[in-house]
Amino acid sequence: MTATAAPTSRFAALAGRVDRFRHWTRAVLVANLVGQIGIIGTGGAVRLTESGLGCSTWPQCEPGSFTPQFHEATTLHPYIEFGNRTLTGVLSVIAVLLAVAVCTDLKRSTSYRVLGLVPIVGVLAQAVIGGVVVLLDLHPGWVSLHFGVSGALVAASLYVLHRHGEGDEAPTLVVGPRVRALAWTLATLTAVVVVLGVLTTGAGPHSGDAEVGYRFAVDPALLTKWHAAAVWAFMAVLVTYLVAVRRGPAPVRRAALILLGITLAQGAIGYVQYFTDLPELLVGLHMIGAAVLIAGTTRVWLTTRVR
Repeated sequence: MTATAAPTSRFAALAGRVDRFRHWTRAVLVANLVGQIGIIGTGGAVRLTESGLGCSTWPQCEPGSFTPQFHEATTLHPYIEFGNRTLTGVLSVIAVLLAVAVCTDLKRSTSYRVLGLVPIVGVLAQAVIGGVVVLLDLHPGWVSLHFGVSGALVAASLYVLHRHGEGDEAPTLVVGPRVRALAWTLATLTAVVVVLGVLTTGAGPHSGDAEVGYRFAVDPALLTKWHAAAVWAFMAVLVTYLVAVRRGPAPVRRAALILLGITLAQGAIGYVQYFTDLPELLVGLHMIGAAVLIAGTTRVWLTTRVR
């Protein structure tokens, strides 16, 4: 074997291993989506148990240690915060695997392969934002940004998963302009609902800091009414969308019906938590529900066109 043949052989062997790994791409994409939704749940646990400063510094948990240190005065707070950070590490590994699987798929278009970088960039951004949140003693603006970026990553993760099962031609609409406009309206209202939900939580008793009970100096009752009004507007548009697509393609109708189920469940949790004085468990479920709602709306929007 010549000197030039050996590197070529090694490259071919490496390419073969990557191709075999690519059979796991969908599983990695699903794991990424589940992880992005799950970290909203663990982040909610940090906020609801007031564990945001359970680790006093960043990137270490305590000065000189990346893990919580046990002593007589130790509470659960460091372990809850460290658990959330650990999930960030898991998501980082998944993001790297996803980038390898997607970005090296030379059979797919450049636009698809570039999407493989989105989760890893998002996870790195979230790590930095999380560090700023700790270093600024849970500044409410940064806490809200932390949740907002997580929501955007859920939508992006669902988008990459959906694109994996598509071709690479230009998208073609399978619905009329009116239905497409309704899908865009649902996406816009989802953003409004989520933002108002974040502000409502920040203005209420579960703002995340035991010493500063109400991080946003806004009437929580008023914000709750605005949040509920946005949800009802979303529901009205969704019902209109369902009527409009009742004879449409099966994937379009199925995605809309799933979103209806998500919305009804999320609304039920929201009203029950409001009338039962905001128990932590229901508030946490409501936060996870918000992530699932984002994914459901993204799916509805994506099914209005095919590649």
